[in-house]
Amino acid sequence: MEYFKSGLKSVLGTPQEGSQPTGAETVERLVDRVQSSTLLDDRRDACRALKALSRKFRIEVGAQGMGALCQVLEMDRRDCEIVGYALDTLCNITAPESFEDEEHTSLSLSSVGNIGEQFTEIFIKQPDNVGLVLGFLEEYDFHVRWPAVKLLTSLLDNRPKEIQEIILASPMGVSKLMELLGDSREVIRNDALLLLVQLTKGNANIQKIVAFQSAFDRLFDVISEEGYSDGGIVVEDCLLLMLNLLRNNNSNQNFFKEGSYIQRLAPMFNLPPESDDTGWSAQKVSNILCMLQVVRTLVPPGNPAQLTMSSQKTMKACGLLETLCNILMASGVPADVLTETINTVAEVIRGNQGNQEYFANVMAPSNPPRPAVVVLLMSMVNEKQPFGLRCSVLYCFQCFLFKNEIGQSQLVQTLLPSSTEVVSLTTGQLLCGGLFSGEALSNWFSAVALSYALVENPAQKEQLLRVLLATSIGNQPISLMHQCTMLLLQQGNKVQSKLGLLMLLSTWLAHCPLAVKQFLSIPTSIPYLTAQAGSNEHDDNEKLVQGMCAFLMGICVTFNDDTVTTFSKEKLRQLVEKRLGLETFLDKISEVSKHELYSKAAKHPQFQAKQSSELLLDHEFCCLFKALEGMVIKAVTPKPQGDLVNGSSELSMSPSENSLLLQYKDLIREQDRKLQELTQIIDRLTAEKSTLQAQVDDLTSTISQLRDENMVLRAQTNTGLGQTTDGSTLGHKSWAKSHQLKTDSECKDSLTCKLEEQVTSGTMSDLEARLRSTTMDGTVSTSDTEKELRETQQRLAAAEEKLAELESADSELQKLRKDQEDLLELLTDQDTRLNQLKAQLRALGEKVDDDDEDLEEEGEGYEDEDSA
Repeated sequence: MEYFKSGLKSVLGTPQEGSQPTGAETVERLVDRVQSSTLLDDRRDACRALKALSRKFRIEVGAQGMGALCQVLEMDRRDCEIVGYALDTLCNITAPESFEDEEHTSLSLSSVGNIGEQFTEIFIKQPDNVGLVLGFLEEYDFHVRWPAVKLLTSLLDNRPKEIQEIILASPMGVSKLMELLGDSREVIRNDALLLLVQLTKGNANIQKIVAFQSAFDRLFDVISEEGYSDGGIVVEDCLLLMLNLLRNNNSNQNFFKEGSYIQRLAPMFNLPPESDDTGWSAQKVSNILCMLQVVRTLVPPGNPAQLTMSSQKTMKACGLLETLCNILMASGVPADVLTETINTVAEVIRGNQGNQEYFANVMAPSNPPRPAVVVLLMSMVNEKQPFGLRCSVLYCFQCFLFKNEIGQSQLVQTLLPSSTEVVSLTTGQLLCGGLFSGEALSNWFSAVALSYALVENPAQKEQLLRVLLATSIGNQPISLMHQCTMLLLQQGNKVQSKLGLLMLLSTWLAHCPLAVKQFLSIPTSIPYLTAQAGSNEHDDNEKLVQGMCAFLMGICVTFNDDTVTTFSKEKLRQLVEKRLGLETFLDKISEVSKHELYSKAAKHPQFQAKQSSELLLDHEFCCLFKALEGMVIKAVTPKPQGDLVNGSSELSMSPSENSLLLQYKDLIREQDRKLQELTQIIDRLTAEKSTLQAQVDDLTSTISQLRDENMVLRAQTNTGLGQTTDGSTLGHKSWAKSHQLKTDSECKDSLTCKLEEQVTSGTMSDLEARLRSTTMDGTVSTSDTEKELRETQQRLAAAEEKLAELESADSELQKLRKDQEDLLELLTDQDTRLNQLKAQLRALGEKVDDDDEDLEEEGEGYEDEDSA
């Protein structure tokens, strides 16, 4: 803000006394009134004046008044009149276009770029401002709702991504916009359509929200009210919004199909009566073109196959395909509508056998009636037809034969000799006529169309070898392949014709040794290809021809069955190496994929050429080249002699045998890798077993030693018990300690024995046996091996837990031993003291009772308990 203000002051200068106030000064005073006036009427009058000045003094109002206008929207939202003035003013200062009466200063478009975009950026720095405008959409007052819609449209034009994110994050933001489609005032509804068209561009999340809020129902209702294709520009806006919701959005496409909206498309294609000369107005043409685009968004070649097939089936069932075919065969249809209709029909039938059969049976209303396919091909080979129309016919023919073995077979059958006399034109005759035409574009169209009958169909490649063409009277007929080869030699500088024939021959010879044999039997075939591949023309298109010739030679090497001895696989390879040079030959092949038109043709099946000179490569050929390039390079590259796996013995195999050999190689490599992994696992488990065995041996030795010591202690306890001052209590404690010590020791002995038996005799022996068996025969599956390893690991973990328990028991045993040793020392001292006291009493003449018998009986009782 301050930047604009300072710029204005520096340009306009300080006003002199008595002079007329400048526009900037007037705006400044009005803004001050808006901000400081306490009366609503004063603020309203100031806003009305700012609105009047916002077109002429756009920069000044925006620079000084945007903050005040946003304040009005926040503070005076209850007054519809002042809010309407503020919104209109913001619309003017953020408008993407310039106004005729706008005064430009040094801060105009030349210095700061798009003024509306600059002010939009300032406005959305506070996202709450957009939220305020969205809130005013709920106001029914026309002077509030309409400028709010226009303001949001201007903001979207200037900053689409930012506004989309703000509206998406705003609660019920999209819903408020959708409600506008139900407004009875057409101007608001129509502007809301334009707003939604802008809002849904390139944002899948908004597209899904709009679609699932009954957008399609509302759009079809508007289209119906406006008269379908005969409606005005509102119908086109509805269709544009529908296109945004469907294009590249599989979720919305599936929703459209499941919601039975495809059935509602058919009434849109009602044709005007033939007597009505005004039936195809410019707006009707635009509407029909948009409708056709909507249909195509549901069945594009790049869509998931299941979704496309389902939509195609629905289009046929509801009569939409029939309606489109009627437009196709109708008279008086504008060329651009006819072209787009052909493209639409092409994608509706592409890869769908039922729709392809229906299209094959469509008849044109001619005299005599002809199939629609024949009529379309007549247009394709007619050089007087528009270029775009001819391209669309070839695309339709490609889609008609795509994965259609029946259609491919029927096309080839029209070229073969027939016992019945055929009077009418056939597709084969038309394509042959175009192939031999003097126009390069017709040659290219016909050659490419004929190649579609051979795509992924080896049977038709062999059938086409039977086609014979009549020459001059008295001469023998020649094969179609021979004729194509002769045409290739006769084209001279017609690059387009040569490329068409080369693509046809490449498709024909690929994966067909019989076709390769016939081609190699033609004397001029290989010399021509060698000469072309070895030429040094530097034109990009000529390089493309050289690369195609090299590729065709590579196909002859790859699919050669060595039945033509003069051009066997090895001799062709030597010819490449000696006449052309292997590096040069490979460089020529790489020129094909480097050409700028290759990537364009490979992207989409439909032709994207704007002029005839751009039609050089076909999509199906690009797919074939991509699949075979590596195989061709491998076939022409010499292999080292004597290598039984990868060497010359592999070259004598058929392609299927080579493929099988490669699969076995991969299998062997995979088995070697698994064997190495199992060997590593065996080594690791063996080391772990050795470690555990050592630990078990140590524990066994320790336990044995503890057993001996414990036996000695029990013997000492049984023979050395004394009598304390408190009688047998001390003896009882000693025997209790001894008994607990014995119990712990026996528990430890039992646990140790179990661990020894499990680790030494069971688990590890079984593991060694299974791993040894796995190593010997290599037949154990990876899943079984992994299962056994997991079980072994679990057993080892259990063994480690038991060893930890043994260590804990050993610690407790050591503690008990120390306590018992202390107890024995105490008993010895007490026994000595007791004997001394008895001796003293006897010396004094006192009679002392001897309790040894009682002690012995008590000791025998403890021994019996111990043995029990």
